Amino acid sequence: MKRLLLVGAGHAHAQVLRDFAARPMPGVAITVVSPSALAPYSGMVPGWLAGHYRFDEICIDFEALSRAAGATWVADEVIAFDADQRMLMLRSGTVLGADLVSINIGSTLRPPAVDGARVLSLRPLGDLHRAWEALLADLAAQPQGRPIDLTAVGGGAAGVESLLAVRTRLAALCPGRPLTARLLTRSPDLLPGMSRLAARQMHGVLAAAGAAVHTNTGFDEQAPPASPADAERLVLWATGAQAHRWPGRSTLAASETGFIRIDDHLRSVSHPAVFAVGDCAQWADPLPKAGVYAVRMGPVLTRNLRACLGDGAPQTYSPQRRFLALLATGDRRAIATWGPFAAQGAWAWRWKDSIDRGFIAGFARDRGAAPPGPTAGPPLP
Repeated sequence: MKRLLLVGAGHAHAQVLRDFAARPMPGVAITVVSPSALAPYSGMVPGWLAGHYRFDEICIDFEALSRAAGATWVADEVIAFDADQRMLMLRSGTVLGADLVSINIGSTLRPPAVDGARVLSLRPLGDLHRAWEALLADLAAQPQGRPIDLTAVGGGAAGVESLLAVRTRLAALCPGRPLTARLLTRSPDLLPGMSRLAARQMHGVLAAAGAAVHTNTGFDEQAPPASPADAERLVLWATGAQAHRWPGRSTLAASETGFIRIDDHLRSVSHPAVFAVGDCAQWADPLPKAGVYAVRMGPVLTRNLRACLGDGAPQTYSPQRRFLALLATGDRRAIATWGPFAAQGAWAWRWKDSIDRGFIAGFARDRGAAPPGPTAGPPLP
């Protein structure tokens, strides 16, 4: 019996499990480890923050998906990994071994503590869910006249989308409370890596929402707020992705920032029986930390895991350098950008909503078996 260990409930691992549910492989025992069974699809997080979706609507149920694939589900947190022996140490004290390991744990953020403010980190998403629900409950119980001061830190897609989404939700939840919003970014402009036209359109959306934008500006947790002293201060932390600590503490080859270095077969460059995909992995020519790459790595990872287990030939992964981005603006509208082009409107939100719902529907929690058809992510032009 060969043992396959899937560490993390990421988009690529969801596709692996769906494939094994559709085409079981005799003689292979699969174990899946992650702290929570419900794994949010990152593309729908802004819509959930804005109140357009319930949390369960944006999640893949990994426990149900594991059951459909005949895999063993383990709800636990990884604290250490012996890459040489392929042994995983869990918070509960359990130790798991495997012949083949795949890591799809995403990235994290480590924001500073800020006196007098609530800090909501956009990663990891499980922690964001708990913090956001607690915040909404507290705000609903506060006096309606108390001001809210909202600051987003980070000028990438996560920063602008989360600021607009949270502003939309708070304006609906607390209509009688003054709301101040601003965005800080160290970059010279918004949306680095995307088109100038998309950045210009996003500036217009933020201005229409009354949100001030401060470029070339870092966050100073000691700086006094620009709002009244009695304001509820909220900080959305959406800066560059950071690596989880435990892979970097193992003998896996890692980048200077702690991400697992992989080759064009998605294997660790130092341990060929260990694969890594998505945000936790570092391509030779570093890729942006965007969910589209984890989705597109899924079919290649599936094929290569099967090849290592004796089924078929491996495949190389060739990352695309240009992809469609649909940026939610909080008001059931979106900006669509592809290369140098960008356009915005309600049609772009409907397009995004259709793609995202279609992706989640492929992992329906109430099915007894995986749907037919190839493993695929959201379509691209």
